[in-house]
Amino acid sequence: MTERLRAVFDTNVFVSALLSRNPTSPTQELMRRWRNEEFILLVSQALLVELVEKLGERGIGQDQIQELLVAINRLAEWVDVLPAEVVPAVAADPDDDQILACAVAGGANYLITYDAHFDPLEGKHGSVQITRAPPFLWKVRGDQPRNHGAAAVDSARALTELDESNNGAAAR
Repeated sequence: MTERLRAVFDTNVFVSALLSRNPTSPTQELMRRWRNEEFILLVSQALLVELVEKLGERGIGQDQIQELLVAINRLAEWVDVLPAEVVPAVAADPDDDQILACAVAGGANYLITYDAHFDPLEGKHGSVQITRAPPFLWKVRGDQPRNHGAAAVDSARALTELDESNNGAAAR
C-alpha cells in the first residue's frame, strides 16, 4: 500500500478555496480530497492562528470558519513546532518561516502556497516540495494535464491564475 502524501496548506490556499465560486477550482478540489482523506494535511498552532486571522480579514463568516476548524481538528495531523525548528528561510516575510517549519517538522512532502515570498526557495526546502495547487492536485489524483509541452504549461498557468484571482490579495 502506498503511503499517503503529507502536505501543508499555506493560509492563502484555504482562503482561495473558501472564496472561490468555481466548483472546479483546484483549491476546492484539494479541500474535498483532503476531507476524503486522500492525503494527510498537517497543521500547527501558528498556522491555525494565522488562518483564523486571515479568514476573518477576508470576510469569511464565523460559521464557515468554525466548520473548517472542526474539520481540521477531526482530520488534520497536529505538528508541534519547537522554537528551534523555526529557521530563517523566507527573508521577505519571516512569518512564513512558521509555515515552512510546520512542513519540515511534520515530514511534509509538499507545501502548497500562492505566496510569492516562497519563490526564492525555487520550489524546494530540504525534502519539502513547494508548489501551487494544480501540480499538487495532479500528484494527488495521479494524473497530469491532458496536454503536454507548452499547452500543458499554459493550462497549468491558467488554472493557477484563476485560483490566484479567486484568492485575490490574500495576505501572506
